[in-house]
Formats: sequence, C-alpha cells, structure tokens
Amino acid sequence: MFNPIIQVHELYKKLDKLWCKLQGVEVLHITEVEPQLLDSHVLYVLKSGEGHLILDYENYRLRQDAVHFAAPGQTAGLKSQSGRDMEIYRITFDVSWDNDGSVPPNFLHLQGELPIHRDTQSIVLCENMNSSYSSELPLERYRGQSIFQELLYSLLKNVRLQPESDSHTALDRAKNYIDVHYGEALTVDELAGVAELSAKYFVDLFKKTYGRSIGDYITDVRLGHAKLLMTQTDARLRDIAHQVGYQDEFYFSRKFKKNIGISPSAYVKKRRQRIAAYSPSILGHLLAMQVYPYAAPLHPKWTSYYYDTYRTDIPLHLSAYRYNQDWEANMELLRSAQIDLLICDRDKLMAHEQEQLESLTNVFYISAASSWRAQMLQIAEQLGTVKEANDWLHRYDSRVVEVRESVQHLLAGETTLMLSIHKHDYYVSPTRGAHDVLYHDIQLVDGNDLHVKQSKQPITLQQIARINPDHLFINVCQEQDSINEWQALQATRMWRDLTAVRKNHVYLVSSDPWREYSAYACARMVGDVVGHLVGG
Repeated sequence: MFNPIIQVHELYKKLDKLWCKLQGVEVLHITEVEPQLLDSHVLYVLKSGEGHLILDYENYRLRQDAVHFAAPGQTAGLKSQSGRDMEIYRITFDVSWDNDGSVPPNFLHLQGELPIHRDTQSIVLCENMNSSYSSELPLERYRGQSIFQELLYSLLKNVRLQPESDSHTALDRAKNYIDVHYGEALTVDELAGVAELSAKYFVDLFKKTYGRSIGDYITDVRLGHAKLLMTQTDARLRDIAHQVGYQDEFYFSRKFKKNIGISPSAYVKKRRQRIAAYSPSILGHLLAMQVYPYAAPLHPKWTSYYYDTYRTDIPLHLSAYRYNQDWEANMELLRSAQIDLLICDRDKLMAHEQEQLESLTNVFYISAASSWRAQMLQIAEQLGTVKEANDWLHRYDSRVVEVRESVQHLLAGETTLMLSIHKHDYYVSPTRGAHDVLYHDIQLVDGNDLHVKQSKQPITLQQIARINPDHLFINVCQEQDSINEWQALQATRMWRDLTAVRKNHVYLVSSDPWREYSAYACARMVGDVVGHLVGG
C-alpha cells in the first residue's frame, strides 16, 4: 500500500520528469468484475455505492476518501457490497519519462491505495474528463487529456497524511485487530472500543458491511489458522486450540466439526498424506471428494474461487499463472515441501518438466483423453476414496436430473449457444466441460446447426447471426483486447438484432469455472445455468 507520509516528498521530485497519457475512461455500473490481467496503468475512483478492489493478493475497500492505482501485470477485480450496484470510474493511462520515452519501473510508487481528503473535486474532474474524452471532436479529446493531468495534480495535492475517522474505517480497524489478536479472548465490548463505536451499532454495522456476524468472523479466522497449524505442525490438538483462542479443546472440537463438517482428528487423518495437485482441474477432482491437497495452484485471478474458498485449507500455494508458465518456481516450492504424491496430467507437461517432477516424488498421471468422471475415479482408486467419489457422482447426477427437467420445461425446445471471445475471435463451446454440462448433462438444444467445430476454428458474427440462438452463454477472456472486442461487438447492429440479445437472454459466464475440466467445476457450471435460466 502507498505510504504517503514516507513517499510523498520523493514522489513530488519525479513529477516534472514524467508524462502520463490518458488512454481511456469509463464509468462502470457493476456488482462484480472478475479479476483481469492489466496491460496498462489504471486509476479507480469510486463515484457511488460501496465495494472492494481485489488487487493481486490485497483486498481494498473502495471509499470516497481514497483512490486506487494498479500497474501493468497486476490482476484487478471489483465486487460491490452486498450485491448492490456501485459506480466507479476506471481510468487507463500510460506513463513514460519525458526525455527518452522509456517506462518507469513503478509509476511514482503508486500501487494500491492513495488516501485523499474528502473535499477533493475528483468526481467533478472525472465527469468532465469522461465527457470530453468520449467526444468525437479532437479538440474536446485533447481537453480530456488536460483534465486528466489536472485530476492527477488534484489527487497528489490532496494526499491525506493523517487517517480520517468514519464508521467504515473504524470497522476495518476492528477487523484488522481480530486478524492479529485472534488467539486472545475477544469480546464485543473490546472490539467496539477498538472501533470507537457503541457495542450495538458496531455489531449491526459489522454484519451489514461484511455480510456475517462478528462472532462468525472471529470463528472463521480462528479455524482458518487452526487448519494451517494442523497441517503444518505436529502440535497437539489442545495446544492448537489454545493458540487460536479456545481454552476448552472439547468446545474447539465441537466448533470445528460444526463449521468444517468433520472432526479435527478426521481432518488431520485426511491430510496425513502430503498430496500435490499440479493443475486446477486436479484440485477440482480432489475437492469434490473432500480431499484437501497440501499443495495446489491458488491465485486471486487464475483460480479465484478456489483461492477465496480454500486458501486456508491448502498450506502451499503454487502459481496458477497462465497454464503453469511458472513451473520452475513451482518446482522449487515442491522440492522443499516433501510431497508424498503428486497428481497431474502427463499430456500437459514438457519433457524436462516431467523429468524434474519424477525426480522429486511419486507422480500419478491421469488420462487427459478420459472424461472428467473417469479421471475422478482414476484418482479415487489411487487414493482409496472410491466410495466418496461414487457418492459425489450420485449427488451430481441427481441434481442434474432436477435441473434438466426444470430447464427443459422452461425453454420448451429453445436453442442455446455457448461462445468464447478471445482477442478478436469467437469460438463455439470453447471447452469440454462447457459442452458436456450444457448438451450432455442438462441436454439443452444446441443451436450450432452449422456444425462449426467446437473450440478449434473461429466463428464469424455472420455465422452467429445465421444460427440466431434463443439463448447465448458468453465467456470473455479477461484481458484488454478481448474486453474491447466484446464492447465493440455489442455496438453492432447485427449483434443487437440477434434473438437472444433482443430478448435479454445473454448470460456472461466467467472463465472460472467454465474453462476448467473437473468434477467440481462441472457442478459449479450447473449452478450457473440454474442461476441464469431458472433464477435460483
């Protein structure tokens, strides 16, 4: 996080040597934007509402007394508070030294949060900048550039060196206190005192802001640390209970079983063998059987759901960056972790990568050509969890039958099409999982009567218009070229004339889980279909 007290004077020294060029400005009316890989500098200015910016591994609360900067190569996602819409300016810009045009390694040390005074005219400047820069008149667009420079000047001039006090800042202070002092005996009165709020107001505001009670949050933090201690140390259960704030180990055990679903001893037993999942799809198979690996790919963008849900269950976080491009760094992590068994897909490995893996530990390979069901059962046979796998498959199939009947009754033969947008190309049914769930499991009517080969050859907008489906599922790759293509597509007359578009039957789906081929991912896709088509 940007520290204005330490860096503000150094920052000012560099301003006259930098050139910042506005690339684009937009007002987002959103409830959520899945994490994107950034290829330019971005400034976020909250206009209205409440929410959070997830920048790499950091989570920032968006508010009126701060703006947020992100840099190329970072991943950024947005999420509104409690599912309510918020408005936020997303301003993209480039930075270079004015003498040679080279790019500074770190724009003014600005990455993360920049506190500003509340009376800063940032919203007015953003409004004027957006109006001018979106004009077709070159002179007005030039004015937009000058307003952008004025906005940067205003923000840097109004850097807030001392924290302002408001109820949300007070809540953040109490929440951070819990994160540090979870092992102590915490009371509502004590935490309300940290926040400098009345106890009743503190309890009500905490639940409204974070969506869970103060007691539930304390429990989540304590049990999360307990799970890490159980998997990373040989400490006795009584000592672990004491370390995370429970003086009665039997109460701790009851609490653990109620929240996690199994007893602490069963949890430890399941984790006795150090298993590593070498890809997100392997992790998806394991989690469906309630097998929590010691190591797996986890990242706020590339595996966002798994990261948010299971990061305290999985001690060693491997890189999930772009189809394992960081495999050498992962190899170093695995080398020091003393893994007992590594599970992976041989077909996705390079020869020297495979050699190094096999020199580290026992490696079990699944067949990439097999269905996800067969892959899951292959892993189950290796781990001795065949019963758990079959039980999960039975529950999945029962759920699919219910969804199939509901959806087919609702759609009554209407056609569907699944599209993926990558760069400037469109693809039909881009992954095996998406195709299996939509057309094999739920048995929707495939609108692809042109028989364009799925995921291999691009399809044109003219071909999409000829298919003219009643319902469209769209996955947009979260990088800028693809996002720009999606925005341009929506402005075309041919797109607006599609039946699915006219009837508001276009459903955006995220890459996670729709690009993953695993048991868990398919179950989540079924849930997405229900949410979009049935509404619950």
